[in-house]
Amino acid sequence: MCELKIGDSVYVQSFKHNGAVHRTWSKALVVDILEDCYVVVTDHTWVVEADNRRWLTREPAICFYYKDRWFNIISMVRKNGIYYYCNVATPSIYDGEAIKNVDYDLDVKVFPDDTYMVLDENEFEESYYDAKDVLFDDYATREEKAEAISVLEELANDVSGDAAY
Repeated sequence: MCELKIGDSVYVQSFKHNGAVHRTWSKALVVDILEDCYVVVTDHTWVVEADNRRWLTREPAICFYYKDRWFNIISMVRKNGIYYYCNVATPSIYDGEAIKNVDYDLDVKVFPDDTYMVLDENEFEESYYDAKDVLFDDYATREEKAEAISVLEELANDVSGDAAY
């Protein structure tokens, strides 16, 4: 497997828990590689959805794909401020082809005025229940799996109405 380097152009792929491709970004520029994170920039990048629908990103975005955390963050730079989009996902890996992770559908969008919105709660609950029954050996050790399920259970409880947003 070739090593990712600053300045490389790379695909970014998110999958669903059943292994199906969810979304692919056609090009991201690697701007930093930290011990725990790949930092990439996209700008007017083609994105292909699972149903082959294609769209072009509208603004530059700085994306943080963590190697050891169960989320990633996309910072979208717009004329009226920076919007943050946090995706609940497996830790990201680079396999020589793309930066990859499994998307669990629950997202938080933070607006420039520091208000936020929790998105896709129903889809998250479906992914959560699927995840409990499937082993994701390519992404985690037994301890990490237990920790991930614990985090997912906490999030599922929050989504079910126990927490105020």
